[in-house]
Amino acid sequence: MVNIRLMADSKSSKEPKSGGGCLSLFVILFLLVGALGLAAAGFFILQPQDLMDIGGNGPVIRGSPERDLKAVLKSSIERGYPLALTEAEINRWLARTLTLKQGGSLAGNITLEHVWVRLEDDRAEVIMERAFMGRPFTVSMYLQVERMIGPQGTTTDVRMHGGPYNPSIPGPPQGGRFGKLVVPQGFLYLVLPAYQKLAALFPDEIDLALRQMADVKIKKGKLVLNPRDASAEKGTTLTF
Repeated sequence: MVNIRLMADSKSSKEPKSGGGCLSLFVILFLLVGALGLAAAGFFILQPQDLMDIGGNGPVIRGSPERDLKAVLKSSIERGYPLALTEAEINRWLARTLTLKQGGSLAGNITLEHVWVRLEDDRAEVIMERAFMGRPFTVSMYLQVERMIGPQGTTTDVRMHGGPYNPSIPGPPQGGRFGKLVVPQGFLYLVLPAYQKLAALFPDEIDLALRQMADVKIKKGKLVLNPRDASAEKGTTLTF
């Protein structure tokens, strides 16, 4: 009887525990899904977004006017008339005025090719196009303009996000795009220094277009600026 019991106990101790096996399988599946997700994200990050739909990305029409945006903004404020700047005009002005240079430790391998602005309803996307060993890749930041009324009057605030991913889910908001992948707002800290350097090149234009304008609206393909309060009057918009 003793021998029989010992043999039975030894057999039962060798039987696998089903709970541990299921947990291991779950962990393996979780790691596999995570790895596939990272691989897919990396693939889309390395794919540059399509820029052909951006106004100003193409051959310049012969005879088209080339205006100094700083002078145009000053004229709008001094004369008190609304102004509409088209997406194409902004991008061609950037191409003429920007001297593009990639800094940092990768300066020898990466070149900054273009800076583009895509204007959509209620938001702008500022895109930096770079090339690494001849291969293009892009990063972008979404911007929204908000007017706030405080004790010192109306002020303009530029928010670095493009709104929620879904109207029913408030957060996290869309921050921009790395390649073709839309990333949350928190990822913007990885590219924020480059955008801060870009903004530092145009202090006068930013001051004229945002701080000295009473009303700023971003619409599809154009930026509408008004030095007067648009709610108090109905003026004629000048398109340049």
